[in-house]
Amino acid sequence: MFFHKKLIMHPVKVDAPNPQFAQLLLEQFGGATGELTAALQYWVQSFHCENAGIRDMLQDIAIEEFSHLEVVGRLIENHTKNTDQTDIYKSTLFAIRGIGPHFLDSQGNAWTANYINEGGDVVRDLRSDIAAEAGARQTYEELIKMAPDKGTKDTLVFLLTREISHTQMFMKALESLNKLTDPFFGNIQPDETVNLYFNLSSDGQGESIAPTNNGSDERGPWNSEPTFKYIANPQEQMKQHAN
Repeated sequence: MFFHKKLIMHPVKVDAPNPQFAQLLLEQFGGATGELTAALQYWVQSFHCENAGIRDMLQDIAIEEFSHLEVVGRLIENHTKNTDQTDIYKSTLFAIRGIGPHFLDSQGNAWTANYINEGGDVVRDLRSDIAAEAGARQTYEELIKMAPDKGTKDTLVFLLTREISHTQMFMKALESLNKLTDPFFGNIQPDETVNLYFNLSSDGQGESIAPTNNGSDERGPWNSEPTFKYIANPQEQMKQHAN
């Protein structure tokens, strides 16, 4: 059961309507990283989440994302209404489709359920959700840089902030499952290559084709002990494995 409370989550104040900027805002209304995508993704994920606490979190965040969709829609409406008709024509998309929000991205592509990323496993889903929030945050950051007025910018900063909050929630949920840093989930155990790092940016003889300033490959925790055994010459390793 849903109720729509007629209170917007954050004040929307547009100092000067700008249809061209409204077209960019469509990215967060009907785009791949937009609020509709996030809301539906988290809501669907909640149905197959057996952990009651994480299921509630997913539903709470999904509903908040719907409220963000309302905020973005109000921003688009305010940037396209009460403008001179010649201003509307500065955005060909609104000239054709009319003012107000549409389920399109900034290039006029229709929203599609292909944007939704869910897979029936809570660990996989939470990780995809972190990526979704990162995409939305990046889009908001670019929109904030181009925001034509303070009122619009303040609203976008609020929305960006909530993306960061949601990321932290998803990370804490993974941590509660002991899966924040553990890549293993599911029932099938990996084979013996799980701890091998193959140096594939080499000439096949163990020599780097993209050397650093000191003439050697970059090394770090992603390819070093204790987690990984570094294979400088993967071609030789593959020959041994084949035999």
